[in-house]
Amino acid sequence: MSNKPLKVLGPIKILGIETSCDETAASIIVRHPDGSGEILSNIVRTQLEEHAAFGGVVPEIAARAHCEALDKIIKAAMLEANCEFKDLDAIGASSGPGLIGGLLVGTMTAKAIASVHKLPYIAVNHLAGHALTAGLTDQTKPPYLLLLVSGGHTQLLWIEGVGNYTRIGSTIDDALGEAFDKTAKLLGLGYPGGPEVEKWAKDGDETRFKLPSPLKGRKEPNFSFSGLKTALRQQAEKAQPLSDQDIHDLCASFQKALITSVMDRVNMALLQLDDRFPINGKRQFVVAGGVAANQKLKSELEKFSETHNLTLIVPPPALCTDNAAMIAWAAAEQFATGQNDPLSTPVRSRWPLDESAKPILGSGKAGSKA
Repeated sequence: MSNKPLKVLGPIKILGIETSCDETAASIIVRHPDGSGEILSNIVRTQLEEHAAFGGVVPEIAARAHCEALDKIIKAAMLEANCEFKDLDAIGASSGPGLIGGLLVGTMTAKAIASVHKLPYIAVNHLAGHALTAGLTDQTKPPYLLLLVSGGHTQLLWIEGVGNYTRIGSTIDDALGEAFDKTAKLLGLGYPGGPEVEKWAKDGDETRFKLPSPLKGRKEPNFSFSGLKTALRQQAEKAQPLSDQDIHDLCASFQKALITSVMDRVNMALLQLDDRFPINGKRQFVVAGGVAANQKLKSELEKFSETHNLTLIVPPPALCTDNAAMIAWAAAEQFATGQNDPLSTPVRSRWPLDESAKPILGSGKAGSKA
């Protein structure tokens, strides 16, 4: 499809586009021959105002907002990077999983640029963007254990290389970020829910309400949060009418139960890794996705990693939430291996990183993506 040869030995300059949910983003990155990366620009437009009144993302509104903003975002990214299309080696775009309307806006724009400027097109799995970000921010090389925690995904994966991902565990119902959002909505807090619950939890008593830590002790390192949400709702109903202190305490108790569950699930995953993927020396443990910005979770992960002799890597918050730098970086890593996708490559609303993994029975929307 391209008249431009693959350039895998020298620097690779990539334009990345991200429109899988409610962020419209474009970024220019450079992948250097030694495998290190450099961000030349990373422009992100959030749609919080458009969706706040609904307490969640409305797909039609998100797609229309992408249509209105994307051209300007790409232009801004190119200007900030002092880059022209002739300077690029390829174009990468999120091709799934995500909201189909948004994915179409981003990929069709990327394909149009690739076609006009005779550039290779790289279809990027949005989850691969999260999975590989540590290589851009910390020069982390596989293998490593990845905890991916975001609004739509909660997974544990063993990352052996670009395109080589093994699912260790996944959610069987809600994703971690989704649980935060629904809890915030239940308690009448703002959107997005994760930062709101974390803020209210800081002044709360995490021992006041007894909430379960789902699947704690189970051998399979999967996640479940629907029962925790139900328990929280029942406690909130008993405490009606809710005072501000009630809400502080509910948020703190919810956050504690949730983090306790996550730590237990990660511990079970490590036991599996010792059997399935033994290594010599210290394991690397990468945490990515928007929920990785939660400071309480990060603090507990740091303690956990020290206790279990893990090297913990958490990218900066701006590169944990959805952004285009991670998409550009994943595209560059794929391009360096020789990947060059046809313009006919379709978008996929569901696209698991480990396509060989069997679906988890009883899983909900988030679980089916895992």
